[in-house]
Amino acid sequence: MDARTKLSILLMSGCQALMNSTTSIMISSAALVSLLLLGDDKSLATVPVTAVVTGTALATIPASLFMRKVGRKAGFLFGAILGMVGAAICSYSIVTVNFWGFAFGAAFVGMYTAFGNYYRFAAVDVAGVKHRSKAVSYVLAGGLIAGFLGPQIASHSKDLFAPHIFLGPYLAIIVLGFLAMILISFVAIPKMSAAEHDGEQRPLLEIARQPTFIVAVLSAMIGFGVMSLVMTATPLAMIGCGHQYSDSFNVISWHVVAMYGPSFFTGSLIARFGEYKIIFVGTLLGIASVVVSLLGLELANFYVALVLLGFSWNFMFIGGTTLVTTTYKPAETAKVQGFNDFLVFGTVATASLLSGQLQEHFGWVVVNLGALPLLFIVIVLTVWSMSKSKALRRAAAR
Repeated sequence: MDARTKLSILLMSGCQALMNSTTSIMISSAALVSLLLLGDDKSLATVPVTAVVTGTALATIPASLFMRKVGRKAGFLFGAILGMVGAAICSYSIVTVNFWGFAFGAAFVGMYTAFGNYYRFAAVDVAGVKHRSKAVSYVLAGGLIAGFLGPQIASHSKDLFAPHIFLGPYLAIIVLGFLAMILISFVAIPKMSAAEHDGEQRPLLEIARQPTFIVAVLSAMIGFGVMSLVMTATPLAMIGCGHQYSDSFNVISWHVVAMYGPSFFTGSLIARFGEYKIIFVGTLLGIASVVVSLLGLELANFYVALVLLGFSWNFMFIGGTTLVTTTYKPAETAKVQGFNDFLVFGTVATASLLSGQLQEHFGWVVVNLGALPLLFIVIVLTVWSMSKSKALRRAAAR
């Protein structure tokens, strides 16, 4: 990569860090805010987190089409504004003790995430096909900063405006959005070519039938869905087990670090071993996380399980994202990327909603057991697709 490309990737990595800090503030505090705003029915505590992911899912396709029309940069700026508006609504709802207003504001933050999730695809536009796995990894590596920044902002600012507990973190989200707007304004993102605007397009169903597409999307869907299912319930499970608020913030912090830390080398691993093998390893790490969770409720179990879960997400999501970029033509970019993210974040929204219900009515063990069948599906399909690809290569060699 040349110097200008590296700078653009670095700036987008910074934007990713700021966006993911916003997300980690929501993840580490939204369920706890809900406990303060709700009455007796604590099963609704994960609704605001679900609202974030639902907002993301609903906005993914419109965000992709919007950026196809006006450009990536304008889309990212608009997304940041949506996040700031959402944080303002959340802040007002905390002051007025309005649970559903808080959830409504959270949905706007989710819309911001929908736009920001295209940073990884914009990185491919900037870096080119040759460097796509590394570009995706480096941008997502910005989340490593978020692993420390987001939960720590939530932890240290939650009492800043007492008696309005947790008001501080949501005011901080407004500042983070403003900083993201500054960074993205300096990024050089190439405009779409004529081929991307006017080239031949296949029906979406034809693209979706490809074995490679199926494995790529399911890896991202299930990797992200399982992570959401378990992570969303983690603060509630920890408080229910007698652990402290600070413990839950720290566990989520290390989980987010584990999600994004491997990104510094995941791209190189994909370039060396291929997407399929990285996805397979990520699935095994997810199963290992479940096993550790089932072995006990000590603080160490939560730490180790959530770190393993973070590694699993990294390999499955980056592997799936890189693999899906090989399945479409330039003119199909917007609709395939939008469809991919709609499926991924629709799954995440469903998982986060189920998380609260499962944790409230059945407990931590059932939350984790629910992840196992999904992970085994990815293992089976990955092995199937790998064997199919090898068979096609042998046939071509003959």
